[in-house]
Amino acid sequence: MDWPREFEVAGRTVGSGHATYVIAEIGSNHNRDLALAKELIDVAAGAGVDAVKFQTYSGSRIYSRKTPKFKYLGPLADKPPHELLEEISLPREWQGELAAHAARRGVAFFSSVFDEDAVRELDELDVPMIKIASFELVDLPLIRLAAATGRPLLISTGMATLGEIEDALRAAGDGGAPAVGLLQCTSVYPAPAARANLNAMATMRSAFKVPVGLSDHTEGMAVAIAAAALGATFLEKHFTLDRTLPGPDHPFALEPDELRSMVDGIRAAEAALGDGRKDGPSPEEADEMYANARRSLIVTRPLPKGTVLDREMLTTKRPGFGVPPKDLELVLGRELKVDVDEDEILTWDMV
Repeated sequence: MDWPREFEVAGRTVGSGHATYVIAEIGSNHNRDLALAKELIDVAAGAGVDAVKFQTYSGSRIYSRKTPKFKYLGPLADKPPHELLEEISLPREWQGELAAHAARRGVAFFSSVFDEDAVRELDELDVPMIKIASFELVDLPLIRLAAATGRPLLISTGMATLGEIEDALRAAGDGGAPAVGLLQCTSVYPAPAARANLNAMATMRSAFKVPVGLSDHTEGMAVAIAAAALGATFLEKHFTLDRTLPGPDHPFALEPDELRSMVDGIRAAEAALGDGRKDGPSPEEADEMYANARRSLIVTRPLPKGTVLDREMLTTKRPGFGVPPKDLELVLGRELKVDVDEDEILTWDMV
């Protein structure tokens, strides 16, 4: 299937050449506190993100009771995964209220889906996009169901092979998704920066011809900003009000000031890319630097009118509005038309 290279998300065009679409991943960091969930939306909006994202799941529907415990969770690993996930899951009845709150704050609202009810619930909320998490990339029936809503899908690709990504895209196409974006992801919490593999974004962009970005689980903001500089269409990052709060996703999430700094850094990285042309000084450089800080031919000692210039009479120094150093051979052997002082800037009307 030929997927669109760019598409609309909540009134924003996403794709190559457009600003990175920044998604503040709230996930489970609401701690089942509605006021906290709304405050997280407020903080995200104040930081300048484009969207906030939650996760819609139920513990018993996402994990079998036979699932081994996860060692990386530390003290939280005392509980079976299905119990832990149930305890930190988003109460589904909040989703409409949270979506309305996000709209009032001027940011888009959407969520990752983990079961069929989640797809239907989010479709009814008219979300601008549906997220498929890395672990669900192999759940092709779920992808087809999400695609059947007619909404764009954003698919994380942690642990995936190119073949598995191709299967997921085929399922999205079969289901009727109008557009798909892919996210490079490292499914470790937190993820080492050395495993971020940002160059995989270019690999997927070339292989699948769809917008590609990053779901970032590293600590800090350096990897996220680097991804934007490499052309990430989307950037998804976990954040929290306080990394010391209880819960599995708080410790590696950004705090409010860091989220603001990350967004600022992404926008600065985008601006720094420029247009790629090398055609002379920028307006700022031309103001003073081009004339005053480049080099010219400079007279080394006082010389009377009529002197025939030789190499020892000239050197190169700043500023740069005199005869350029490249024209030294054109000047040698010419007579001065005027008296000149030591350290005089040689200009063409003097010879």
